[in-house]
Amino acid sequence: MSTRTAGTRFSAWAQDKGWRHLVGIAMAVFALFPLLYVLSAALNSTGTLAGSNQLFGRLDAGNFAELFADPTRPFGRWFVNTLFIGVLTSVASVFLGALAAYAFSRMRFAGRRLGLLSLMLVQLFPQLLAIVAIFLLLSGISDVVPWLGLGSQLGLIMVYLGGALGVNTYLMYGFFNTVPKSLDEAARLDGASHVQIFFGIILRLVTPILAVVGLLSFIGISSDFIIASVVLNDPDSQTLAVGLYSFVATQRSENWGVFAAGSVLAALPVMALFLFLQRYIVSGLAAGSVKG
Repeated sequence: MSTRTAGTRFSAWAQDKGWRHLVGIAMAVFALFPLLYVLSAALNSTGTLAGSNQLFGRLDAGNFAELFADPTRPFGRWFVNTLFIGVLTSVASVFLGALAAYAFSRMRFAGRRLGLLSLMLVQLFPQLLAIVAIFLLLSGISDVVPWLGLGSQLGLIMVYLGGALGVNTYLMYGFFNTVPKSLDEAARLDGASHVQIFFGIILRLVTPILAVVGLLSFIGISSDFIIASVVLNDPDSQTLAVGLYSFVATQRSENWGVFAAGSVLAALPVMALFLFLQRYIVSGLAAGSVKG
């Protein structure tokens, strides 16, 4: 093969596919560098981010040991609280969203289309805009039902569930529409009710979208800081996002190394759940994005 022929083929490959590899490599470096920087800071017990400019220049577990050594900052309890609130809220969000999506997909009633559009419209305004109203509402509830008001994890879960519908329901609605309605009709001919059809047939066929919505809900809840910081004022009931902020909240006494170590550990549940549900993500998002 001549040099000219090889050069021509390389030029054709570069124009057709080579630039895609370059873009992919650049995006991978852009995405991985912050993660490597945080991991390097977590493994460097100097306690400053400036000391981590040289990636992995020093490796030790001092930050992780200090993370669990401070009794005034119960990282282990924060971790458990995050899992409890995240898992319970995600499961409830998926269940409520599935009920709403089934009703919109399989039933015909007055206001059905308006209801779908309203859900989308409400989701355009984040819960952050209602933070003052949420605080005042929970503060008033605390006087009557303390275990459901300000400072309670159950109150925070109720706040999250208040915004559980919306985009998630619309996404599920699109996936529910891909399930043939002939299955419902055959089941009704056999005497099955809507409850039996929903739990016995539909939920088994829409597992991918349930996994996607559950994953997105868990990620959003575990990373939420503003609402959780307003509702949870007791250190023993706080989540990881709120608790870790205390390591860097005070000027001139920030401990970025311990904060980075906590961030690495906080990412483990999300990563584990993502890997476990990975096989459902592509099919769930692809089918759910098609509105029936």
